Amino acid sequence: MYARSSTFTAQRSSIDRGIAYLNNAVMPNMTELDGWVGMSLMVDRATGRCIATTAWESETAMHDSRMRVRSLRDGLAEALNGQVDTIEEWEVAVMHRDHLAGASACTRCTWVQVDPAGVDSAIETFKSGLLPQLEKIEGFRSASLFVDRATGRGVGSTVWASREELDNSRAQVDRIRAAATSTMGAEVLEVAEFRLGFAHLRVPELV
Repeated sequence: MYARSSTFTAQRSSIDRGIAYLNNAVMPNMTELDGWVGMSLMVDRATGRCIATTAWESETAMHDSRMRVRSLRDGLAEALNGQVDTIEEWEVAVMHRDHLAGASACTRCTWVQVDPAGVDSAIETFKSGLLPQLEKIEGFRSASLFVDRATGRGVGSTVWASREELDNSRAQVDRIRAAATSTMGAEVLEVAEFRLGFAHLRVPELV
């Protein structure tokens, strides 16, 4: 499984219009693309930062979609009254769901850098070290890990039932992250939190 993430800087007042655009304009077109298996949008209403992610059955399907998706991405930027900052493509290394996200779900994303030679070891640490601990925390819903094997860059995401559970989990997750990244030999590049504004994902369990 593979994924493409597009990061936008949006006008905060236009975020709801962007979510509506995803529902009304993007979704009907995405369903026509071979190999497409879902889409999500994370939003930070305080800063206007939004990350749209599409998931694909194969690397070929993801690459073949580039031209078709470009106009939809530009349309989303226009609906958000903003701009596209970065576009990244990933291998989906881990996808684990404990529960459905729910209407109030929030996400926490951690971007890391490891030696490219250590990507498989980092994936195993995420599976065997992080997931069992995250599952024990109140409000945990799901977790995923995307990696770029060529660069050693990755992003781990966790979904929580609500803002309250996201806030309550922060200190415990900080401790778990510190231990795991030390084991991985990973550098934490950024940690950011979002509201899950839109989710239509059919990515299978990958653990």
